[in-house]
Amino acid sequence: MNRHAQAAVLFLLGGALLHAGTTDLYLRYVKAGLQPLLLAAGVVLLVTAGATVWYEWRRGKSAAQDGSSREEVVLDDHEDHTHPEPRVSWLLVLPLLALILVAPPALGSYSALRTGTALQKPFGYDPLPASNPVPLSVVDYASRAAYGHGKTLRGRAVRVTGFLSLDGSGKPYLVRMALNCCAADAQPVKIALTGQLPPVLRPDAWLEVKGTYRPGLTRDPVNGGPIPYLKVTSTRPVPTPRDPYDETWNK
Repeated sequence: MNRHAQAAVLFLLGGALLHAGTTDLYLRYVKAGLQPLLLAAGVVLLVTAGATVWYEWRRGKSAAQDGSSREEVVLDDHEDHTHPEPRVSWLLVLPLLALILVAPPALGSYSALRTGTALQKPFGYDPLPASNPVPLSVVDYASRAAYGHGKTLRGRAVRVTGFLSLDGSGKPYLVRMALNCCAADAQPVKIALTGQLPPVLRPDAWLEVKGTYRPGLTRDPVNGGPIPYLKVTSTRPVPTPRDPYDETWNK
């Protein structure tokens, strides 16, 4: 990989980062708050690529003016021994191809079933709005039900959105992957569903679920973490949200 090839890879990678950062594609990889850093990284890579091309052009021009080729200059500097760049540097192209060609979907039920719930006890609970049903995130409902013993949920109808996950026995969960930084550290928060469920349950389908608090907990078979129940009164399919991850637990 010569300097021109390096510059081309840097340019393409920087362009791919800018493309991801200016569309919703970046939300599959990192949390929304990291968008400025992602865009800055793309700009830096593009500037580096341009600087590399300019440097090579200046060096070639200087060599031509001195009456010697760039190959002769390299031989003189390295005592007649060439030192080509290692071929392993071509591995830099793999992340670029993955970003451009693969673009995997956000983590779903496969990851959720193989990772224990990441539900954490909150420091406190904000007052619920007066609307009926109350819109809650999966993390908010689960923490109020599991650690708040449903005190703030009793007598209230709630509306929660997440994707379906079915365990080996067919038990349904409403799940949202909680994010700290990026998809690599995403962990699920799960709600066990009971009540009036759809006749056909499809894993990874996104649902808006309306229901009420149901006392009791089940335990996550992966890590033994608490999973609260939600008694479903109605459901409806919804499109995958713009940001499929839940960041409310670390705001």
